Amino acid sequence: MSDAPVPRPRRRPAYERAVATADRLFYEQGIHAVGVDQVAAEADISKASLYTHFRTKDDLVLGYLRGRSASWQEHVSGELPGRGSTPAERVLAVFDLLGEWFDEPGYRGCPFINVEAEYGAGHPTHEVTLEHRAWVRRVFESLLAEAGDPGPEATALQLCLLYDGAMASAQAEPGRPWAAAARSAAARILGIPDARP
Repeated sequence: MSDAPVPRPRRRPAYERAVATADRLFYEQGIHAVGVDQVAAEADISKASLYTHFRTKDDLVLGYLRGRSASWQEHVSGELPGRGSTPAERVLAVFDLLGEWFDEPGYRGCPFINVEAEYGAGHPTHEVTLEHRAWVRRVFESLLAEAGDPGPEATALQLCLLYDGAMASAQAEPGRPWAAAARSAAARILGIPDARP
């Protein structure tokens, strides 16, 4: 067994600044409203450096969406195990996580729904959106199967409607308890009490 140190991943400061800046600007202002010049200027990098990492603006948008998906997946996967003692309780906890996100300053809705509204199905972003939505369905399906639901795929679709509806409603009318309402509806679908943790 070697005692050699494990090499650390090489940091790429310009790339990291570009991604962080694009994430903030695209989410706050929308994709079409933000140009690569603005991203480069606010990231304090040259356009040449930006294009070294992203050949086109579309590549930067895809990086933004993939980063959003990975971050949310990591958050949900890390939080759910401690959010309920049963699979059904963890289903409801997904809506608690949404509610916590809605309460954060600067919440502007689901980035995937927003990008779909700007680009639609004919753009490469559509595939990333579909991949993310498939992951959400799998989370619900897995928990439902563990809970003994006789039709986890069909029930997961109902829960996804609540999930998407809560996000869109919280964007349009912030301040109302959309996540709590979605959680209560999910509890009724599951036939369990909506007992708060």
